[in-house]
Amino acid sequence: MDGFQPPGRLVTLTDVAREAGVGESTVSRVLRNHGSSSKRARERVAEAVARLGYVPNRLAGSLAGPGASAQLAGVIVPSLANVVFPDLLRGLTGALDAAGIRCVIGVSDYDPDREEALAAALLSWRPAALLLTGLEHNPGTVALAKAGGVRVVEMIDTDGAGIDAVVGFSNRAVGAASARHLVARGYRRIAYLGHDLQVDLRAGKRLAGFEAALGEAGLSLHGREIRPGPSSPGSGRAGLESLLARHPDLDAVYFSNDDMALGGYFACLAAGLSVPGRIALFGFNGLDFAAAMPQPLSTVRTPRLEIGRQAASCLIGESPKKIDLGFELIEGATA
Repeated sequence: MDGFQPPGRLVTLTDVAREAGVGESTVSRVLRNHGSSSKRARERVAEAVARLGYVPNRLAGSLAGPGASAQLAGVIVPSLANVVFPDLLRGLTGALDAAGIRCVIGVSDYDPDREEALAAALLSWRPAALLLTGLEHNPGTVALAKAGGVRVVEMIDTDGAGIDAVVGFSNRAVGAASARHLVARGYRRIAYLGHDLQVDLRAGKRLAGFEAALGEAGLSLHGREIRPGPSSPGSGRAGLESLLARHPDLDAVYFSNDDMALGGYFACLAAGLSVPGRIALFGFNGLDFAAAMPQPLSTVRTPRLEIGRQAASCLIGESPKKIDLGFELIEGATA
């Protein structure tokens, strides 16, 4: 397929006028909040905008020259605090810069309402593409993406149907592979330690895959600790201390990511617990610090840079609708 093929036709001001049963000049006045319009006309325009997923073209009438919007790609990531997403952006922006396309980046803080607001703001500038993180979004975000008339790429996750193009790996498969590794090493009293699963839906998918693989081996989670707030080494340390206080016989812990696993490692050092002799630790992401630990962390390395590069390829060249880049299980020395 050629780059920049939109999933649907662009919704225009003419469409809104037809849907609302008013003239285009009325729609224009209402959207610009300029001039007089009846209350009923304003209501009808607002309802039509919501139904169609229309966003105003902020470039219309601006100083931007013809074709300027084709040099922009709107990107929304959940966080910049975790190195995972800067890595992804490095791969993406490096490839797009070479093609003369610039990224405008928004950060949602894992808030689906904020993601929707950012999508509307980015699409109002008529970018050539919209790139989102994950496959789960508010219905309003999906409607905006489909009505925006641009190429849409969803990154990081392949477990589900996408709006348009999808690039990433299976989080469920990651969880299953992690569980099978621990079971094969002889661990049986295994717990999970992570952060808010209602916020990080991909962590929830990994946990679902992990539990399914445990079930295949006739096992179930021996304990579970969900920490409030974002993931961090401090949260991982406190979480493991709490888990061990409730389940002192644990022999392995699966963490939602490497940050949390690092904190768990610190908890073991402080308590004088041998790793992996007394307790095994397994993370996720394969971050650089995990390999530099005194005992390299057992984890799964994700292809973050390549996800960014392949997402760019969906915009500037031919590519399939779904690209699953897989992952690499790192045996390490902690499990």
